[in-house]
Amino acid sequence: MPHLIALLLTLCCAISHAATITGKVVAVADGDTITVLDANKVQHKIRLGGIDAPEKAQPFGDKAKQSLSDLVYGKTVTVDTDKTDRYGREVGKVLVDGVDTNLEQVRRGLAWHYKAYQREQSPSDRLAYAAAEKDAAAAHLGLWQDALPVTTTLVSIKWH
Repeated sequence: MPHLIALLLTLCCAISHAATITGKVVAVADGDTITVLDANKVQHKIRLGGIDAPEKAQPFGDKAKQSLSDLVYGKTVTVDTDKTDRYGREVGKVLVDGVDTNLEQVRRGLAWHYKAYQREQSPSDRLAYAAAEKDAAAAHLGLWQDALPVTTTLVSIKWH
């Protein structure tokens, strides 16, 4: 019986963290971070889940930010989120008119599929993001134009 109670509590906690945020994008910080203003005028800092875009100082950082801005800035988005990162940002999938902008950033070659967190994605998203990255790399799109594109994760590890 104690195991059943623990299981139920775990499920309840997991379910209660899932949320949907709908609002207007009022800022784009970089290629994988936006600010959404909801109907109650509450700002939500959103980190696009499943991807990692170049930082501003890295090659293609500005292009990644511009691409994301073209996709979402000033538009109403729906964010499916179920976690908060260590910086207090809500992490999730950002949809504009049903289009997965996280996936679109990868398709454009302006973000990597963030494989360290792929287990947090649905199986279909995991496959779609991996395929989009493979296709973008094969076509030498965006950051894949560089002979050795370095992910921000590797850069962070190098500096520590």
